[in-house]
Amino acid sequence: MVAEAPHRARTAWRRWGYRLLPGDTFSYILHLRPAEWPIMAGHTALGYLLAVGLKGAGSGEQLPAALAALAIWVICLNGGTLAINSVFDKDEGDIGYLIAPPPIPKHLLAFSAALLAGGQVLAFTLPAPFRIAYAACFAMSLLYSVPPFRFKAVAGVDWLINMVGFGTFTPFATWAATGRPLDLGHALILLAFCPLFAGLYPLTQLYQFDEDRRRGDRTLALILGMRTSLGLAIACILAAFALFLWAGAVLGVGAWAGALGVPLALWLGVLVPWYAHHVAWAPAQHQRAMYRALAAWAVTDLTVLAVFAR
Repeated sequence: MVAEAPHRARTAWRRWGYRLLPGDTFSYILHLRPAEWPIMAGHTALGYLLAVGLKGAGSGEQLPAALAALAIWVICLNGGTLAINSVFDKDEGDIGYLIAPPPIPKHLLAFSAALLAGGQVLAFTLPAPFRIAYAACFAMSLLYSVPPFRFKAVAGVDWLINMVGFGTFTPFATWAATGRPLDLGHALILLAFCPLFAGLYPLTQLYQFDEDRRRGDRTLALILGMRTSLGLAIACILAAFALFLWAGAVLGVGAWAGALGVPLALWLGVLVPWYAHHVAWAPAQHQRAMYRALAAWAVTDLTVLAVFAR
């Protein structure tokens, strides 16, 4: 009996997927990195919840449009972006949200391009601000991953694309789907996610130093080094929370803004020890710290909702 390849046999979920679907079909799904979808969906949905409030979230005429926007953004845009990224990265080791990635399927480039383009077509069923935001992120996705541009390998440009695309445009997507005009207070909230992701982004690169060097990618974290990357992350997180507090003042949430101290403490609880001990840490420790930072992001989203979407 021939043993299954490691990427097929790693988990029961993978074994089931490869047995259910013919050939390498399940590899296409894995390269969309569905393990990230819950996090991506939560951050995307935040804009809708800010727009309608928690009490009105489960009903109302904006809900179908918001759900459509959520699916288009998470599966077509984000999934397609990650898949096209896999095509050109050709990673051999673990990558974000995909441990033991399967070999690149033959038609993954065409599949990911069709998914991205299909999302743009579907975006035309939603309000104009959503269509524009999708088109902007579609363009940034191609510039980020595809040669000759491949801005993910250009330190600083990769950072800017991600802080704008994931940080601010992602929650704006479902806000835009509701058709509600954007006021100053809520614009500041969405803007705050730009420096928040600016702080998170270099953290996602620290455990991949060796592989990025091997490929010749000059990522932001490689250019800055670990110490400076972590110092930058701390500064960006503080800037993000300053914007949240400014939004609180504009929107008049008063004492509720004090709850923002909880996620801020979590962020600093991850970053300060990481900054202090990074020299002695192995790649696996940097990776675990990255996932703790992602948990702090999730708590930030929930706290922002509790403060601003009452």
